[in-house]
Formats: sequence, structure tokens, C-alpha cells
Amino acid sequence: MHAADAHRPLARRAVRLYGLRMHTAPPPPAPWVRILGVDPALRCTGYAILDTDGHTMRLADCGVIRTPAKAALSECLRRLSGGMRQMVESFAPTMVAIEGGFYSKNARTAMVLGAARGTLIAVAAERQLPVYEYAPRRIKQAVCGWGQAGKEQVAAVVATLVGLDRAGVLSDATDAAATAICHANAWFTNQGLYLPKPV
Repeated sequence: MHAADAHRPLARRAVRLYGLRMHTAPPPPAPWVRILGVDPALRCTGYAILDTDGHTMRLADCGVIRTPAKAALSECLRRLSGGMRQMVESFAPTMVAIEGGFYSKNARTAMVLGAARGTLIAVAAERQLPVYEYAPRRIKQAVCGWGQAGKEQVAAVVATLVGLDRAGVLSDATDAAATAICHANAWFTNQGLYLPKPV
């Protein structure tokens, strides 16, 4: 894919809910698709709305869903669910791409991240949106050409591809955008030959 040669500024109408500030934008016409990229976490989940036709990529919005540091797990999951639902309703994505394949020796950490991931996937399933999961290494390989790339490298390449001004943008959001870009590449390459099965 090529860098966005027709990059449009983010729409100005903002929505606040569950710690989320979003700039809504109408879905693009066919043959464009809209991908919701998600970098799941309990406290700060990154999201990105990517529009693409297989040649040009446009970032409609990106940001994070925050949850209070001292909130109980159940409250955090409620807020994640609400934020995800608001994104789906506001942006009407065609599909969802989520970062997965996280492993931790700490059972508690793995359980919490799994709960957050499951909550986000469940909201997508409510709207019958297909959800595709990609391991961090594959995302970095697709975006940077190197599976061990650091967050700063990922953010820099993402900014170049979609014309993003990185000022004030958290790495959680650029990681989500990288996930969406990875899925876009898989979706449009060789008729989706390397596309994973929906989770």
C-alpha cells in the first residue's frame, strides 16, 4: 500500500464517553473498507479507524479508551464495553482487527488481559462484525518489515503511512493503527490468501 496521498483531516464533531474523545466520520463508499484496529489493555486500550481501498490509507481517528487506575475489574470491563460500543456505533466499521498472542508468566496479568480482550470481541460480535487477530510480531513485520521493531519505530512508520501528526498521540493508539494496517495488507494481498480466520 502507498502512503495516504489524499489524507483528510479528522472530522471535528467530538464525542465523549467512557474516557473516550472521538471525532466521528461517515463510512467510506465501496470499494473502500473501514477497519477498527484495537490494542487491548485493561487501563488504556488503543483504537484506530482506518479507511482503505487497498492502495490508499486514511486514518479517520485514533486514540485510547482509559479506565480509572483504582477501578475494580468489573468496572473497567464495563467502561471498555461502553467505549467499544460507542466506537462501533459512531464509525460503523466493516471489520475489527485486534492484537493478540500475548503471553505472560504472571497468571493474573494474563487473566486480566484476556478478560479485556474478550469484552472487546464480544461487543464486535453483538454487531456481527468479523474480528481478526494478529500476533505482535506479525504486525511489526507487516508495518516495519521487522518483527522485533520497537514501539517508536512502529509509531514512526504508521505516521508516515497515514500522514499522522504524532503530537500527543499515545503508543497504544499507534499500535492499534499498526494492527489495522496489518489487517488491511492481509485483506487486499493475493485475494486474502494470508488472511487469518475470524476469531
